[in-house]
Amino acid sequence: MNSAYCLHNATVLTGLSVMKNCAVYIKNDKIADIYSEERFHKKKFGPKVKIIDMEGAYVLPGFIDTHIHGIGGYGADDGDYKSILAMSEVLAKYGVTSFIPTCCTCPEEELIKKIKAIVKAMGKEKGAKILGIHLEGPFLSPERIGAQAQNGIYSVDIDLMDRLWKASKKHIINMTVAPELKNMREMAHYCIKKGIILQAGHTNATYDQMIEGMQANIMHVTHLFDAMRPLHHREPGVVGATLIHPELSCEIIGDGVHVNPNLISLLLKSKPLSQIVLITDALPPAKTELPPDSDLYLDKVFYRKKDNVINGSAISMLDGVKNLVSYGIPIEKVIRMACTNPAQIMKQPNIGMIFAGKQADVIVLDKDLNLKYTFINGKQIKEK
Repeated sequence: MNSAYCLHNATVLTGLSVMKNCAVYIKNDKIADIYSEERFHKKKFGPKVKIIDMEGAYVLPGFIDTHIHGIGGYGADDGDYKSILAMSEVLAKYGVTSFIPTCCTCPEEELIKKIKAIVKAMGKEKGAKILGIHLEGPFLSPERIGAQAQNGIYSVDIDLMDRLWKASKKHIINMTVAPELKNMREMAHYCIKKGIILQAGHTNATYDQMIEGMQANIMHVTHLFDAMRPLHHREPGVVGATLIHPELSCEIIGDGVHVNPNLISLLLKSKPLSQIVLITDALPPAKTELPPDSDLYLDKVFYRKKDNVINGSAISMLDGVKNLVSYGIPIEKVIRMACTNPAQIMKQPNIGMIFAGKQADVIVLDKDLNLKYTFINGKQIKEK
C-alpha cells in the first residue's frame, strides 16, 4: 500500500484560502507540503509516491461532524461499540474523516452504557476517527425537550456528572446544557476544569440568562434556532444573544428544513464566519430505508409519527455542503464551516486544514461536489 501520494492539478481549499493549480503531497499520516503546479513538475518523486491527477477537482480537509447521532442504521444510542465502528465506516463514504458521536438523554445506567461503548470503539476505527463524546443532556430544559426523552432529563447534579466523566475516561469533549437551570454555574466550573466545551441547547433561557451563561464559559450553541426560545423583539433569548455577540459560536443544521436557508444567509451576515459550524444532527436511519413499523417517517427530515415533531436529520455532511452551496454560499465558506471551524472550536489543532504538518485527513470532490477520494491519516479509504 502506498504511504505517499501527490494529488496534483487541483483546486486546494485549505480551510482559510483557495489555491488553484496546486498539488498536495501526503507522506505517511501527514500533509508534507503544498506545491504550485509549476513546482510539482520540477519535483522528482520516488517510485513509492502515487501521483494522481485531480483534473481540477477540489482537494480539501475531511468533513468533521461534531453533532451526529447515527447513520446507515447505526447509532451512538445503540450502546454497542460495534455500532459506533460501523458508523465510522459509513461516514467515511460521505467524506467525514472525524466525528463526535452524540448521545441522547436517557436514564443514567443506559447513558453510562452508551458512553462506555464509544470509549471502547475509540482507536479501533476503520473509517472516520472518533474525537470524543458529545452528551446532548442530561441537564436540559423540560420546556424545550424537542425529541429528547423526558426520563433522561436530570436536575443539575455534580455527582452524576462526575460519574459520567469517569465512565468516559476523560473523553467527553462537549455537552449540551440549558444555561438557565439552577446550579448550572457550578456545573460549568466543573466542566471548565475538565476541559469540556459547554453548548447552550434545548433551553428556554432568556437573553439575560444566556449572558450569565457566557460568563460561565457556555460559549457554543447547539443547533441554533431549534429547541430554544424563539427570537422576540422584547426578549431576544439565546437566538438573539447568538446574533448579537460575535464571540458566541454556533451549530447550524444544513438540511434546509430545520433552518430556513434564508436564515442561514442572515446568520452569515450577522456573525463572523469562523463562529459557524455545519452539522447534520443525523439519526441512525439516515441513508437507509425506514421499515413500515418505524415510529418515524421521512419528509426530508425525520418526524415522529405520533405528534409530527421533527426528530432529527437524514443528511450526511456531504449533503449539507451541497445544500449550502446551492443556497449561493461560496464553496470556500461552506468548507470552513464543515471542516476548519469545528476543528478549531472543538480544540482539535491537528485537523481541519490543508497545511503542511497537519494530519492527512483529506478528501477530493469533483466540480459537482461528488466525493472521489477519501484519505484518513494518510491512508486511502475511498477511490472514485
